[in-house]
Order: sequence, then C-alpha cells, then structure tokens
Amino acid sequence: MYEWSDTDLMFRDALRGFIEKEIRPHVDSLESGELPPYDIIRKLYATFGIDEMARESLERALAKEERGEKPSGSSGGTGGSPGMAALLNIEIAGVSLGLIASLGVSLGLTAGTIRSRGTLAQKKRWLPELVTFEKVGAWAITEPDSGSDAFGGMKTTVRRDGEDYILNGQKTFITNGPYADVIIVYAKLDEGDPSVDRRDRKVLAFVLDKGMEGLTQSPPFKKMGMNSSPTGELFFDNVRLTRDRLLGETEEGGRSDGKDSARESFATERIGIAYLALGIIEQCLKLCTEYAKSRKLWGKEIAQFQLIQLKLAEMEIARVNVRNMVFSAIERAQAGKPVSLSEASAMKLYSSRAATEVAMEAVQLFGGNGYMAEYRVEQLARDAKSLMIYAGSNEIQVTHIAKGLLAQ
Repeated sequence: MYEWSDTDLMFRDALRGFIEKEIRPHVDSLESGELPPYDIIRKLYATFGIDEMARESLERALAKEERGEKPSGSSGGTGGSPGMAALLNIEIAGVSLGLIASLGVSLGLTAGTIRSRGTLAQKKRWLPELVTFEKVGAWAITEPDSGSDAFGGMKTTVRRDGEDYILNGQKTFITNGPYADVIIVYAKLDEGDPSVDRRDRKVLAFVLDKGMEGLTQSPPFKKMGMNSSPTGELFFDNVRLTRDRLLGETEEGGRSDGKDSARESFATERIGIAYLALGIIEQCLKLCTEYAKSRKLWGKEIAQFQLIQLKLAEMEIARVNVRNMVFSAIERAQAGKPVSLSEASAMKLYSSRAATEVAMEAVQLFGGNGYMAEYRVEQLARDAKSLMIYAGSNEIQVTHIAKGLLAQ
C-alpha cells in the first residue's frame, strides 16, 4: 500500500503553512469573485519552486521526444513527485476548492491534452507558459444543450476553408473560461454532407488563444459552490483556425481523434475528483472533531454523545475509503498502469457522494452554526455538492461503470 514519503510529508507541512498565510485570509475575497485565483496560484508556484521544476521537467521531456525517446514517468505536470501533486490537490481543496479546480483544469486538462495529443511543435509553442502557470488554460467540451451527451449533442462545428478551418458555436460551464489565455475546443467536423448524421460526425480538437477574432469569453457565472473558480461561456463566430492549431496537425490517426482525446481527459479529471473529495472530507472531519470537543451541551462536550461519535466515525470511514482510492491511483500511475475510464468513473461516483454526505453531516453536527458562513462547513457543503455534477454528472458515471463491467 502506498504511503506518504518523508519528503511528501515535509512538503505537506510547508504547504499548510502557505495555505494559512496566503490562502485562508483571502477566502472571502476568492468566494465573492472579487479576487481571481491566478495570482495566488502563481505565488504558490514561485514559493515552492514548482514553476522551475515544471519548466525543467518539460524541457527534459521535449528533449527526449526530439531524440525519438519516450518520456518517462508522470508527476502530475508539476515536475515533483506524484505524492506532492496529490497533496497539492488534497490540502487546497479543503480550503478553496475552486482555486485547485482552476489549477487542475489549466494544468491537468489543458496542458495534459496538449502533452498527450499535440505535435512536438505544438508542445513547444504552448506548454512552456502553461506548465509554469504564466498562462491560464481552459478545456471546452460542454455545451448548453449537450449536458452528459457531450459528443452526440455537440453543435459547435468546424468546416474546412482551404487549408484553414472556420469555427462556430458555443461552450458553457467552462472552468477558467472568462480569463483563459489558451483554450482547447472540441468541435464537430461539418463536411457539408447532409446524409451524415450529426451525432456520428468526427470530433476534432483545436488550440485557441485569447484575443482571436471571433472568440468571445463571457464574464464569470454566479454559482452555488466552487466560487473561487471562474466559470463562463465561450462564443465562436467564424473563428479562423490554421492547421497548426489542430491537435496533432492532421485529421487522421490517433492524435487527431477528438473523442479519444476527450475520453482520456475524462479519466484524468474523474480521478482528480477523488483527490478533491478527500481534501473536503479531511477538512470536515478536522473541523467537526475540534467543534465536538469545544461545544458543550447539558454540561458535557458533545463529543461524549454517542450520536456525535457515530457521525465522526462515519466521516473517518469515508476518509479511509477515499484515501485508499487515491493511493491506488498514485500506485497505478507510478507503475504505468493507467486507471480505466470505468474505474475512474467509479472513483468519481463514490468519492463525490462520500464528500457530499460528510459535508452535509458536518453542517448538521454544527447545528445552527453550521448554516452560518463564518464556520466554513457551509462552504464545504456547497463545494462538495459540485463534485457530484462536475466532471460529468454522477448519473452518467453509472453508465460508464456498467459498460466497463459488461465489456469484460
């Protein structure tokens, strides 16, 4: 069984110090949307040297690729150990879920997709500033009418125009959308053949840059939770895309398959939900344990009441189960045995449910205080609920889990 290394634990303790000094005092400003999360993330990167580690790691990987060698290992894009990458997600999620969601989409989905699907030239063009967080990334697949039917319901299209493509359509619920510098967009190829069912058309992925003519990025939405992560809409009005913006720079072959690319990212994103859920569960358990020891009723600490003990015990069970899922995912990544989409969906379904149940029980344990924003379990409950919808609704996870089982 995987365990945190001494180096991981040293990093965790230092990270907690950074959180107390640089993140927790700004939570209200982050939650209100007054303060976008990006400068705090950049300060985090600079403080721990993550930007330099990521830059050096990328340079080594690109040099290997130039020599025709296969890059080795995975560090979650930070250049550090898998344990450090996991702890970064877990520790920050319990304080500001949106902040780590914005980081995860920029680094894990945007940079990760370019890293796995882009040509060497595309990696050199976009990755250096993404992996160091000098630029913010967004990953755009969801549309207003598609919901969980991401591919079949997709209406955003590209059509060929000579050597270029013309992009039209709309994306919604896009993390970092309002501020993103680099955006990966999935679109259906419209070849002008009415006999081809729109649902069956090829999906291609393109890389866009902020400020391109015809691209509009909406202001941030107001949301129930995950408020420190700006979410918005993207509009495409005859955006001209040169072929060097097509991921893989060809419509043929594995790199160009947008559906395949998105599914690969779905698995990564859903595994990440378990990390975020663990952060919320751990924070809820910490706050509830402290509160149970300090709150007195009928002359006793409420921690002495069996009903309170039951709530704490069930929170601990959830923590252990989700932590073991996280450890298993880290082990698999280190061994080069990636988690399948169906397994990732199972992790997402269970961990998001567990985090939501724990957070709602935390509110209940705090009673009236739990309903007040100053006690923070109220924020954790709203944030936890987003995990049941984010990265694909929990209902669609059931389908992917069942498909994986039935395919065996």
